[in-house]
Amino acid sequence: MADALHAIARQGRPHTAALLADADDPHAELLTLFWGPQFDREHALALWARLSQRRPVEAAPLLPELLAVGDRFDAMDRAEQQRLRRLILRHRELSPALH
Repeated sequence: MADALHAIARQGRPHTAALLADADDPHAELLTLFWGPQFDREHALALWARLSQRRPVEAAPLLPELLAVGDRFDAMDRAEQQRLRRLILRHRELSPALH
């Protein structure tokens, strides 16, 4: 299942900077997406809509990728989901300037 975690990271990493560019706390935004038992698609769509207003060309190809990340997360077992959350929290601790 570590492969699923790595796949989410690989798939999401290229788009995270654009998606969270104007977020006060990017880690909190990521945790919101991944905190529940299922990926928060409503929040993801709100982030995407905000990006599409600022940079529509950049946002257009991102939506299918974002939803695919959600599908991957939902398919992970609970232990791997929790591991992803811990990794986000650890990254937040190591990045004090971002929060």
